[in-house]
Amino acid sequence: MIFSLPRWVWSGAWALAFVAGFVNVVGLLSFEHRGVSHMTGITSTLAQALVEFESEAIFHLLAIIAAFLAGSIGSGFLIQDSTLQLGRRYGVALLVESILLFAAVPLLNQQSNWGVYFTAAACGLQNAMASTYSGAVVRTTHLTGMFTDLGIILGHALRGMPIDMRRFSLCLLIICGFVSGGIVGVYAYRQWNNAALCIPASLTALAATWYGVYRLVKRRTARAA
Repeated sequence: MIFSLPRWVWSGAWALAFVAGFVNVVGLLSFEHRGVSHMTGITSTLAQALVEFESEAIFHLLAIIAAFLAGSIGSGFLIQDSTLQLGRRYGVALLVESILLFAAVPLLNQQSNWGVYFTAAACGLQNAMASTYSGAVVRTTHLTGMFTDLGIILGHALRGMPIDMRRFSLCLLIICGFVSGGIVGVYAYRQWNNAALCIPASLTALAATWYGVYRLVKRRTARAA
């Protein structure tokens, strides 16, 4: 049961889900036609490659997984906790994510696998950055958990059990954010190709700046009090 969620968690969850949906669509539409924000499909494709002994594909898929893992490791190193809490170094993590996405654009234009790896690392960093808050699992780069929680809540409702409306609303918010990002990503990719990634890269840079300013204001307010 989620007892309370401050406004910054709601807005941040939607914004990060939007970015993830956008990035994943660009990954699907780019030269590899492969999603980079969730590892389930990548791991299944890896299993197929292992059975068929496709050495080049095996190395490439392992590299994508390793890049996602490296991003998660970087997030853990920077933030040092799995629970969302205002005051942690989210601004630095968002700035690193922005740099990775900007760096991926020219690499993808050259059809370099490094563009895919940088994008996967950005997704891994973001997914690890938003982990839990008030007992709720907050994942923004893939929707399996959100749809699962949504199904559980609706199942409880059918049995006449109490419904955690905050959790229900959070699931819908993240799903809508991801879908919205995907829709905008499709239109942006049709217009600018891989350069469309500059949009989520800019959004994360703006979010990093906003968070840094907000954190500074909060500190000064606390000192003045």
